[in-house]
Amino acid sequence: MKKKYITLLNGEMIEYQLERRARRTVGLKVAADGLVVHAPKYILEIQLKKLIQEKSNWILNKLEKRKENHVLPIVWQDGETMSLLGMDITLYVVNDKKNKQPQFNHDSLTITSPESDNEEVIQRKVIQWYKKKALTDYSRRIELFAAKLGVDTPSLKLSNAQSSWGSCTSRGNIRLNWRLLQAPPSIINYVTCHELAHLKEMNHSAQFWAVVGRIYPDYKVAEKALKQLSHQLHRM
Repeated sequence: MKKKYITLLNGEMIEYQLERRARRTVGLKVAADGLVVHAPKYILEIQLKKLIQEKSNWILNKLEKRKENHVLPIVWQDGETMSLLGMDITLYVVNDKKNKQPQFNHDSLTITSPESDNEEVIQRKVIQWYKKKALTDYSRRIELFAAKLGVDTPSLKLSNAQSSWGSCTSRGNIRLNWRLLQAPPSIINYVTCHELAHLKEMNHSAQFWAVVGRIYPDYKVAEKALKQLSHQLHRM
């Protein structure tokens, strides 16, 4: 993606990311890192600028909401609070000459390292632990709901995407974002069922949502909760 700048109709200049694709329309979205524009490969710059400016009010409204939802990033130090399956857990950092495996105990995660004052080291260890636990957790859910749907258990990989929580390829391979492990089980179940439903319907038609509802009836509640929680999940 290319970084660009544009002056909106109210005179405010903003930065945005532009990606040209083989598509027919211009798509706008406000992600965690600001405005993202997906445009047809051959649209003229002046046309693109006009289309973006016409959406000035929408863009400014979305950017303002993003500021309101802004949360402070995690400080990778002893005593920090993190989330796991919707619950608060405390990060404990212990200095030791030996590198030990992270230890989880009900409401705390202890990281032991000879570099206990190095936040990058602590961050890496914590995220590695989350990813390992996510793979185990998601695999169990995938197997459970695949059986409920009446399909073979698909292959599962973790995703590190910034703008999506899951995906399902045309080959039936599913990816789930490891950050979801911070969310309550109901949300993880919803995303799992959402992606599994694509094994039956590779679209978002009424038939697709009927499949989702068949294996997870409370999906609408969980979908709404995920939208409200998304910005917090990106703390990590």
